[in-house]
Amino acid sequence: MGINIDKNYGKITCFCDKIYGEKIDFEFPSVGATENAILASCLGEGTTIITNVAREPEIIDLQNFLNRMGAKVKGAGTNQIEVEGVKKLKDVSYNIMPDRIETGTFLCLGAITGGNILLERADRTHIVPIIDKLEESGAKITTNKDLIEIKAPKRLKAVNIKTMPYPGFPTDMQAIFGAILCVAKGTSIISENIFENRFRYTRRINKDGSQNFCRKQNGCN
Repeated sequence: MGINIDKNYGKITCFCDKIYGEKIDFEFPSVGATENAILASCLGEGTTIITNVAREPEIIDLQNFLNRMGAKVKGAGTNQIEVEGVKKLKDVSYNIMPDRIETGTFLCLGAITGGNILLERADRTHIVPIIDKLEESGAKITTNKDLIEIKAPKRLKAVNIKTMPYPGFPTDMQAIFGAILCVAKGTSIISENIFENRFRYTRRINKDGSQNFCRKQNGCN
């Protein structure tokens, strides 16, 4: 894309005269990489095509926000995004989407305490795998427009979790579920496929007296 990158003792400096449109093919659909490629291309010269991109709702929201500012981005939510560079962007007022990880975290708070929580301005379609696993564990979840309510039993049942790129189970919710499954009845298996250091939290949980067990080959000691 015409960007010069200088790496020196942990410091990364990027500089260029112009950014040029290019074809980018990701080996793995990374959210951060997708967002940064879009942002770098918006004021570039020419068209950038990015393939094997992340499909998270946040990518769609970023596209909508940038297009409101005058950018020309299309394809968010699919595996290919096209960005046609423009000369400038304008100021806008924009309401961002509800945070799906915060939504999932509050639902898990209700689940681990055997409680009853009602969330407002929440989007069920963004957290389908989370809701499915909570219901599988014994929680009752009802939705109505932008409301989500959880009623949890006194003790949850064990479930198996496997993190995957969206629309699969989100890696950012893996540790939260790891905590609630420590007090669930039975044995749960968690498979992490996104972030190599995600299991580090289990050291603290084990010190606190959980019967949780994490094999070393999964990134734990």
